[in-house]
Amino acid sequence: MRPSPWLKRFVDVREEEVGALLWSFLYFFTLMCGYFVLKPLRDAMGTAGGVKGLKWQWMFTATFAVMMVAVPAYSALVARWPRKRVIPFIYRFFLLNLLGFFVLFKLEVEPQAVARVFYVWLSVYNLFVVSVFWSFMADLFASEQGKRLYGLIAGGGTAGVIAGLLLARNLSVPLGHIHLIFITAVLLECSARCVQQLARWAHDVQHPPPSVEGPVGGGILAGLKLLATSPFLLALGLQVVFYSVTSTFLYLLQVNLVDAKTLDEAERVAKFANIELWVQVLTLVLQSLVTARLLERLGLGVALAVTPVLTAVGFLGLAAMPSVWLLIGVRSLRGATHYALERPSRELLYTTVSREERYKAKSFIDTMVYRGGDALAAWTEDGLKVLGFGVAGVLLATAPVAGLWLAVSLYLSRHARIRTRAQEVPALASAPGDAPAR
Repeated sequence: MRPSPWLKRFVDVREEEVGALLWSFLYFFTLMCGYFVLKPLRDAMGTAGGVKGLKWQWMFTATFAVMMVAVPAYSALVARWPRKRVIPFIYRFFLLNLLGFFVLFKLEVEPQAVARVFYVWLSVYNLFVVSVFWSFMADLFASEQGKRLYGLIAGGGTAGVIAGLLLARNLSVPLGHIHLIFITAVLLECSARCVQQLARWAHDVQHPPPSVEGPVGGGILAGLKLLATSPFLLALGLQVVFYSVTSTFLYLLQVNLVDAKTLDEAERVAKFANIELWVQVLTLVLQSLVTARLLERLGLGVALAVTPVLTAVGFLGLAAMPSVWLLIGVRSLRGATHYALERPSRELLYTTVSREERYKAKSFIDTMVYRGGDALAAWTEDGLKVLGFGVAGVLLATAPVAGLWLAVSLYLSRHARIRTRAQEVPALASAPGDAPAR
């Protein structure tokens, strides 16, 4: 498929890559649209009777505990089965879960307990489906392709986020917020079908060796072992922890500010959707116009550094004036730079590691490590409040985390350049017509 002049304005795509780019865009669009249809519902439950009676640190700890079971189970699947079977299976498993939740909500079976389980489940679901997506992308595309294509692919996710939030905001009241579950179920099936199309493209165009399309192999705890023995993966894990910790502090501040207003549950869904919508509109603009150009011209170091710097500035500003509008501004800028610059750059780093590291260590980092950061932040906030710290004190006490985050990001960019050059040496010795084995 020949790239259109319109498409070439946004991305440097080659003729044989157009199909994969469009399927990847649609894949991430449906995945993120489905999640963000439900995220305002989860957040509304977090400020209503379902979850409000339970301390936040226990919710985050419960999510981390579920991850301790889910990650080894996922590692066992990818060790035995090829990606084109495992990924659709995972998405359809989550689809069945959604239908089960709909029945429980509709029949009003133990509403408070089910709301808490749903809150934890959606937190697990989000990290798993997105982590699997980016592992698959790193498996499909070489590092050079990722630099050119990841910006627009990430834009597909942001467009999906905006669509999901608009659906949640406009349909939660007239349709009933519980019925939003059906929208996500349909979109999950679309995501599974995109995986099958991309697997077919990789087989027909990229011509990977059988080992790349087959099972990953290894043990169920391989992700933890790989993380413990690789300084590069440890740094990636620290970067995720710092992002997770600072995100959780902002999320808890958002919940407290929204909770100060008296709203029913459907109105809360719309309120949270509005906040997320501002974040994602700015993200989409940056992803479409800035990401690819910045990665190619200024490099990973700058792309990875922007979000930590904005986080430090934002925390200081919110400590001085904690308001809903300033929170929206901080979250919009921080979220936009994270999704448009830092996240695609971090995912690009995984193109320099082995398949087992890509599927197992990455999954461990994106799920266990991320939710561990959530739990750490929640317990830290509770401890600081016990010591007498208010909102401003908590933000000021945790602002230095952004400095550590910046240092780790610069380390990763430097070592990524070394790894990429090391991979290019054997590639230069290959025959000119060889296709990249991703």
